[in-house]
Amino acid sequence: MSIKVAPAPWQLTGQGYLMVVHLPQDFLDNQSFIEPHLQASRKGHLAYVAFADYQQSDVGPYHELLYVGGQLKIGQKHHYSISKIYVSTQDSIDNGQANWGIPKEKAYFAVDYGQDKQDHIKVTTETGEVIANLHFSHHLLPFPVNTRLAPKALRTLAQEWQGQRFYFPLEAQGHVKPALLTQSFFDQRYFPDLNQGRVLACFKVTDFSLVFPVPKTQAV
Repeated sequence: MSIKVAPAPWQLTGQGYLMVVHLPQDFLDNQSFIEPHLQASRKGHLAYVAFADYQQSDVGPYHELLYVGGQLKIGQKHHYSISKIYVSTQDSIDNGQANWGIPKEKAYFAVDYGQDKQDHIKVTTETGEVIANLHFSHHLLPFPVNTRLAPKALRTLAQEWQGQRFYFPLEAQGHVKPALLTQSFFDQRYFPDLNQGRVLACFKVTDFSLVFPVPKTQAV
């Protein structure tokens, strides 16, 4: 099967969840799936986790679960960086790695949006082992958000991949509402075990429009 080549920029729309998690410092330093040569540079007291249901993208619909364990020194400055990420399609993997150096891996997603404001997301390996099992509830009314209101430095991600550094500021807008992670399981062999900490904030993103721009790149 041929892989679709889809260079940056990408425009994506969909829905999903965002979480801010407080985890022990030792956990963040040593269990965040950070590359060894970057591990000592990690800073920050929080982790950020996102599930995205991309209903439209430059490589078609796909699902995604990602983890950012703080900031890493990539180049001369510290930047937020994705250290663990699973997606549901090979097109997303190959283009995400080539365009932005994002270390995407393949997984299977079972997503159930319940009629009673209860959502269930199950992520498994290609051999059927459970990576994560997430149950959410959401309530209240959504309110608008726009990342253009945030400083560019706070929304710029940096990645190192195969001898290259990639820097790219994200642009997103949409609507979010408060949510709760009511039940969860993580296999720490595949994804950081968020149950070792405490979820400080959780939001259901009811709709979003997201731009992944052409990155700035430099050799390592």
